[in-house]
Amino acid sequence: MILTLDIGNTNIMLGGFEQNRLTFVARISTDINRTEDEYASKILGVLALYGVERTKIKGAILSSVVPPLNAVLKKAVAFLYGIEPLVVGPGIKTGINIHCDIPSSVGADIICACVAVHTLYGSPALVIDMGTATNMMVMNRHGAFIGVSIAPGVQMGLDALSEKTAQLPKVGLEPPRSIIAKNTADCMKSGVIFGHACMVDGMIERVREEMKDELPVYATGGLASLVVPHCKHTITLDEHLVLKGLHILYQKNS
Repeated sequence: MILTLDIGNTNIMLGGFEQNRLTFVARISTDINRTEDEYASKILGVLALYGVERTKIKGAILSSVVPPLNAVLKKAVAFLYGIEPLVVGPGIKTGINIHCDIPSSVGADIICACVAVHTLYGSPALVIDMGTATNMMVMNRHGAFIGVSIAPGVQMGLDALSEKTAQLPKVGLEPPRSIIAKNTADCMKSGVIFGHACMVDGMIERVREEMKDELPVYATGGLASLVVPHCKHTITLDEHLVLKGLHILYQKNS
């Protein structure tokens, strides 16, 4: 089994691949204050829930948007499984070109999602990753990553409403029954969820207009399934593109 780890600002996603098939997905909360021993304990405990024994892990790869945790997670994986995980970054073979001002500044999660879409679905494409932030990545017809737009994520918007106002409470992220809501909690949910869907629809139109191409749209990330059903455009939902991209990169570089 190949262990993939996507270190995000809010959660660390874990995925296990056997014979090119994603067999489990788990998550643990991101905490930059945890030590490698604490993360090793968390990883071991979560994988035990899915019946994954330590001897089954034969390789590992990680991507990260939290640089202080890179060395910590590498040590945790090495301690648990006696292997040195690959790390997505400069020097790794991706199979795609990166046409940006500073290619080395492109986030590892962005690269993984684009690699997965290019390999599994083809290019051109608009790839939308809805996590802590909402990243909208564009791949051209030659399979090159040509840029990204970054917006605050759904949960970030909801948290800002409750934290920056005196009378708005903390609420969950379930869509209300109507856009025209009739109580405080539903009013917040309407604005954040339906508003985010409108933003995504609008960005799809603007990207297609700029590209002069009706490029297909793919969505991934922990919050994609909450927003995509309320979008007017056709969007293919694949919630684990980053993990799949990590596995593809492992195969290219191991």
